[in-house]
Amino acid sequence: MARKLIIDGKEIEAEDNLTLLQACEQAGAEIPRFCYHERLSVAGNCRMCMVEWVGAPKPQVSCSLQVKDIFPNKDGTPAKINTTSPVARKAREGVMEFLLINHPLDCPICDQGGECDLQDQAMYYGRDAFNRFHENKRAVEDKYMGPLIKTQMNRCIQCTRCVRFATEVAGVPDLGATGRGEDMEITTYLEKAFQSEMSGNVVDLCPVGALTSKPYSYTSRPWELRHTESIDIMDAQGCNTRVDTRGRGVLRILPRLNEDINEEWLHDKGRHIWDGLGAQRLDRPYVRKNGKLTPASWQDAFEVIATRVKATKPERMAAIVGDLAAAEEIKALRDLMRGLGVANLDCRQDGAKIGGARATYLFNTSIAGVEAADAILLIGTNPRWEAPVLNARIRRVWLNSSLAIANIGPAVDLTYPVEQLGSDVAVLDGLLDGSHVFAEVLKNAKRPMIILGNGALVRKDGAQILSRVAKLARETGVIGPAGTAEEGGWNGFNVLHTAASRVAALDLGFVPAEGGRDVAGIIDGAQKGEIDFIYLLGADELPLESMGRPFVVYQGSHGDAGASYADVILPGAAFTEKDGLYANFEGRVQEAPRATFPPGQAKEDWAILRALSVELSAPLPYDSLDALRRALAAELPQYGALGKLPRHEGADPAIWGSLGAAGPLETEVPLTHAISDYYLTNPIARASKVMAECSRVLLNGGETQMAAE
Repeated sequence: MARKLIIDGKEIEAEDNLTLLQACEQAGAEIPRFCYHERLSVAGNCRMCMVEWVGAPKPQVSCSLQVKDIFPNKDGTPAKINTTSPVARKAREGVMEFLLINHPLDCPICDQGGECDLQDQAMYYGRDAFNRFHENKRAVEDKYMGPLIKTQMNRCIQCTRCVRFATEVAGVPDLGATGRGEDMEITTYLEKAFQSEMSGNVVDLCPVGALTSKPYSYTSRPWELRHTESIDIMDAQGCNTRVDTRGRGVLRILPRLNEDINEEWLHDKGRHIWDGLGAQRLDRPYVRKNGKLTPASWQDAFEVIATRVKATKPERMAAIVGDLAAAEEIKALRDLMRGLGVANLDCRQDGAKIGGARATYLFNTSIAGVEAADAILLIGTNPRWEAPVLNARIRRVWLNSSLAIANIGPAVDLTYPVEQLGSDVAVLDGLLDGSHVFAEVLKNAKRPMIILGNGALVRKDGAQILSRVAKLARETGVIGPAGTAEEGGWNGFNVLHTAASRVAALDLGFVPAEGGRDVAGIIDGAQKGEIDFIYLLGADELPLESMGRPFVVYQGSHGDAGASYADVILPGAAFTEKDGLYANFEGRVQEAPRATFPPGQAKEDWAILRALSVELSAPLPYDSLDALRRALAAELPQYGALGKLPRHEGADPAIWGSLGAAGPLETEVPLTHAISDYYLTNPIARASKVMAECSRVLLNGGETQMAAE
């Protein structure tokens, strides 16, 4: 139901369930606030949003007053609301004066300086006279919140945004308020680290600089930074980010608003790996001579590779793509290997049994589509580590609905209650024959979802699990008619990838050709002496120590595991140093533009492969990034339509009926999760001192304990 209001002389109709603050903004008014946030519950702490309701005895707090509570005037005319009247201005000036009584004069040394809501609103809504309070300012002891959050609690105005975020969004009630009145303090109760993969968002939420980024402390001022809109590739969700650089260095990474993908949140690994971008870098080619890697020129490195390639038969060669590669270099490597006749190609360095029709390896529901689900079955996945921002969205759906969630796999704290079905894959057979009670929950749900993780797909019986899950999806209504969720269709069959490059590589068919070997076959062949040449494109998550001594070319940005086994190293660019396209796990293609330049002699990865192809007498048919992208879009049209959600395929028996493989399950082997350490999953993260400290403190018990413990 809508109600008429006159706001600053302008008559509008506002829905009853809106707050007065939202109605004022709908009318074009600007309302200052500190405690109010669109994605958090209403607290009404700061009182900065007061407006005048004409006829009311006092100014009204607009964030906690709903439109339905504003009754018309006695003559039936709409109520009048003034946001810029002398009454409203005086109320805000008084609130600002109170807020500044105890606030320290830290602006010149505060990391929030230049981006501080308190600074901005004090300028526009505060008094221009001197402070009338001469008492001593109160002092509050700083709190320990872990390796990512720095505290200066003298600045805190008790808006409780951080507390509400921790409790409502992150689902980790570690933050709270103790004391009353002037003694009130925000703290983590027992002075322990904030145990959340989303903790860095409280720094963005804090309006005054009480909580700032510890790794970024005293590093730069915002006006010194150059901003580049990019995406996060630390997981496969593709959260929208902004990369801030000064000179050639990346100094911080912040989230960008995208309602369909990450809203305005970013997980801690995507936010804080920036120090790893400049550490342990490969900045020039290397060639192994007499067992030692020695610096070489590009031409020398290419000649060594060419000599080895020309002396090796195609069936004894292989190529593996890593987890952080962009679509451009994946296509370039695939085209080069195909030109050489190589069939041993794979992008699934973890051994996941996935591939085929596009719908069979996507998160078909879409990220935003999770909000329509009324039942979710998790299989071999820990979304809190594999996609923390997606997990926060699932938690919000659970908070606001009667969502039923069950899990097959190890029991972990996902920040919402889950019915634990055990870690035995035999549960799948029980769900299929209807003997398990959750099968009825899926059948009775209007929009059921299955989220299948890499923990199930990387097993030896991963193909058999995939076949059973596809059959379960068809029989319980998880896979519905074709179309996007917006069109009324539904496909709740979802694969949750952990690698940012996986979907693009599968789209490009970077899998074994007919008669070719997958990753396990390549490693086994290398161990037996049947594979003599392996090209690693940023592939570091492999059991390299067990594959003997084939000739290894490693192309990548960091000196990680792959580089230590290489015979030739070709230094590539990190994702912030090149223009790259990435498809997230829902199949949405996004661009990560270059924010800075690679160090030393390192080059963009597609350009390295183009130059190498000439040396191998198999030149690739594109000489520029634009030409490569045109070829990519001609082959896969979705790579020419950036940011669009793909239309899912419906219940086609040809797609879903043949998915996976028949056969028994390894019931004696329990399901596990794909990630054992959230903070150290790729070469950039392992090069980051911040991530190493987070792993030590937050996962491995590295905190200093209290005497009572």
